[in-house]
Amino acid sequence: MRFRLTPRDVTFFDLFGAFAQHLVDGADLLAQLIGAEPPDRSAHAARLREIEQDADDAKATIMNRLNQTFVTPFDRDDIYTLAAAMDDCIDAMEAAGDIIVRYQIVDIPDGVVTMVATLQRAAELTLAAMPKLRTMTDLKPYWVEINRLESEANRTYRALLAHLFGSPQFQRSPADVVELIKLKNVVDVLEQASDAFERVGNVVQTIYVKET
Repeated sequence: MRFRLTPRDVTFFDLFGAFAQHLVDGADLLAQLIGAEPPDRSAHAARLREIEQDADDAKATIMNRLNQTFVTPFDRDDIYTLAAAMDDCIDAMEAAGDIIVRYQIVDIPDGVVTMVATLQRAAELTLAAMPKLRTMTDLKPYWVEINRLESEANRTYRALLAHLFGSPQFQRSPADVVELIKLKNVVDVLEQASDAFERVGNVVQTIYVKET
């Protein structure tokens, strides 16, 4: 750890921890949404929007603090980039839930369930990693596992698309094709969420390299 002569504002560590909790809550709620009966999904989507708004507030708090702080715990640009990447995670998860409800998707493929479970794990790992930024210890297993999860999500994504486009179910009528397009929108957004979690891991790795 680099020696510092000036005090740092350590409030950022708590703020990022609170932000990460919103990611966990959002991922868990998305899992509940896809597991619920279609008539019950709207309530979950509404709660997911609330969590997304709470996350927006958390990001704004970090940005305001950044503008008011002279000596930050690590690079100012990295603080901004980390907050933006975390915000992308919750935005994509909220979008997935919103699409499912707005498009009135009834049947959720198993691959979607698998992708959401991967996001839940990524969110839990991110929450556990945030306090470690304070000491810069035991962080490498975090970004290694996040990268592995993103690769796993990519494989699930590709397999799911192959299944959807190759299934006879979507080759019978225009209505079936429309349903295919709806499902593809969902899995595309879930893939974006997975990519965003990987960016969070990459930023954490960058911070670690700079600070140790």
